[in-house]
Amino acid sequence: MSGIDYSYFINTRSARRRPALTREITKRQYGGHKDHISLAEGVPNEITFPFESITVNLKDGQTFAIKGQELAAALQYIPSQGYPPLLKQVKEFTRRLHRPPAWDKCDTIITNGSQDGMSRVLEMILDDNDTMLVQNPYYAGTAAIVKPLNVNVIGIDQDESGIQPRKLVEALENCKKYTEEGGGKMPKVMYLNPTASNPSGTTMPTDRKIEIYRICCEYNIIILEDDAYYFLHFLDRQPDSFLSIDTEGRVIRLDSMSKVLSSGLRLGWLTGPRKLVEQIEIHISSSILHSSVLSQVIMENLFRKWGINGLVSYFEKVAAFYRVRRDFTIASMEKHLKGLCEWDVPSGGMFVWFKVLGVSDVYDMLLTRGLRKHITFIPGQNYMADPTAACNYVRASYSKASMKQIDKAMRILAELIREEHLLLRRKLDGLEENLIIRHT
Repeated sequence: MSGIDYSYFINTRSARRRPALTREITKRQYGGHKDHISLAEGVPNEITFPFESITVNLKDGQTFAIKGQELAAALQYIPSQGYPPLLKQVKEFTRRLHRPPAWDKCDTIITNGSQDGMSRVLEMILDDNDTMLVQNPYYAGTAAIVKPLNVNVIGIDQDESGIQPRKLVEALENCKKYTEEGGGKMPKVMYLNPTASNPSGTTMPTDRKIEIYRICCEYNIIILEDDAYYFLHFLDRQPDSFLSIDTEGRVIRLDSMSKVLSSGLRLGWLTGPRKLVEQIEIHISSSILHSSVLSQVIMENLFRKWGINGLVSYFEKVAAFYRVRRDFTIASMEKHLKGLCEWDVPSGGMFVWFKVLGVSDVYDMLLTRGLRKHITFIPGQNYMADPTAACNYVRASYSKASMKQIDKAMRILAELIREEHLLLRRKLDGLEENLIIRHT
């Protein structure tokens, strides 16, 4: 791990960041000597806050109250790395679940969900005209982050096991040739969503991860492992993570509680090489100071109430809930879309990714004629490395709509596709008729 030059993965803009003295003082004050007197920090006095206590009632009948010193901490500024009691719990949670080979060289920071962490990482690594690798299709939120960064995005095609190693090597060798000719730079980072991928629903098996990891070591690439659906898989065992096989220190892992506890809490964490985590901490300290403390205190109470095993058990129940909805959605598609579309059964997550047969581009069909029929699906262009190319894929979410609504939407979609086939047939007939008239 010590052999990696991490300065290569910190761009010029990020390297210019410096820790703020006030943030450093806040970090030192936490856990400092109880008799220490500080007149340094410009923090409000908790006496002026109007909150006496906050009570949280859980669906399992348990309850906890946030009050006294804990409430004061929940409503006050904290170190940018996170609420220390939660940070301790999260580190132990990560260590026990993933057993990272180089854990002593890693660090963790609390983020406002995985999107926040992803944004910090990509803004740290990427410069103008840099190249990054993504799985194709890939999460649209990542595209939103990189678009203003002015970078070249290379999509690596997937199969049922995730990105294909052969395609990855081909892309890297092409980049290498182009770079040697003076035309660009080698990719420094690859974005992967390996468990129940959004939008494809694919989960990458361990042997494929090992192969991908080996290639990234060979070409000196950081793996950005965005695993927001890590606990929403429908497999017999918990997948191994890239972090769990990271012997060199080239994985930055993003975890999120948005899909399994609450999206509104905006709570996640980032784990990776200490040098890079420290750089991200400086960025956070100069922007939002730290993630929401109240959310962190609520999460820390859940750790104490349920423990690691209790949390994992709860996540398994959430996954079981979505598995039933997945099964119903697939059955509905079999009933209404068989012969019109093709799909693989997702191994987890909240989405079905499917191809519409006989239609080369679904964009107008869905977002013009589909909306008129009061159904909404996302066209596949939104998730492709090249969003300008025609695409016949669709993403459907089964997470929130009722079973009755899902079935109705699939039935109407089938009608829409048949109408699209008819429109295309009429256009083709019209073109053929014009050709005949011109030649007679």
